[in-house]
Parts: sequence; structure tokens; C-alpha cells
Amino acid sequence: QVRLVESGGGSVQSGGSLRLSCAASGSTYSNYCMGWFRRAPGKEREGLVVVDINGVTSYADSVKGRFSISRDNAKNTLALQMNSLKPEDTAMYYCAAVYKTFCRRDSYSPFAASGYWGQGTQVTVSS
Repeated sequence: QVRLVESGGGSVQSGGSLRLSCAASGSTYSNYCMGWFRRAPGKEREGLVVVDINGVTSYADSVKGRFSISRDNAKNTLALQMNSLKPEDTAMYYCAAVYKTFCRRDSYSPFAASGYWGQGTQVTVSS
């Protein structure tokens, strides 16, 4: 079992940047595919990016070129660098982990079915 704790959210103006962090504990971090998700008010949860155990990434079109994921297996951490933020990026952001046997390339569904989730961190982008 993996415990995940997000941090780094806050309020920023349009065009600004934020860096989210996710600290993992409780299991062998390098055995898990990791992802970032968000849920905006009144909308369904959206998968943003996943990184597998080999560091291969896959981004949603909505964030491609603006967001960048990185994982540090030595420190058991995951980061999301968010640049050129827009008001529509306002949401609660979550990191999630799924054991490597459940990972599917370019797929967010394994996280919903078999993943572990953090409590989320709020990002608010004002125009």
C-alpha cells in the first residue's frame, strides 16, 4: 500500500507557474506507475500525465507543452511543474499510484480501478 501526500498548490495569476509535489511512503515507490489528475468544480476527474516505472511519460493534450512530470525514485517523490497556467487549470490536483502490473501505456483507467490517491492540493488561477 502506498500513502501519498500532495503539496505546492496555491493561487496564481494567469500565465504564472506552480510546482506541485507528491511524497510517497509505505511501499517500494519504484514499483509504481505514477500520475497527476485534477478535478474542477462540476467536472469529471481528468487525467493529466502518467509516468511509468521506466520514466516514460504520456501527457493529455490539455497540458502538453505546459506541464512537466518528474519522479525521483531515490527520494520517493513526484513533481508536476506547471507553466503558462490558465484560469481553466483551476482545480483540485491529485497524485496517484498504481502497481506496475496494472500499468497500461497512455491509460489513466488503471489508476481509477486499482490506484492509491492523495488528498489533493488546490490550484487556483485568476485572470
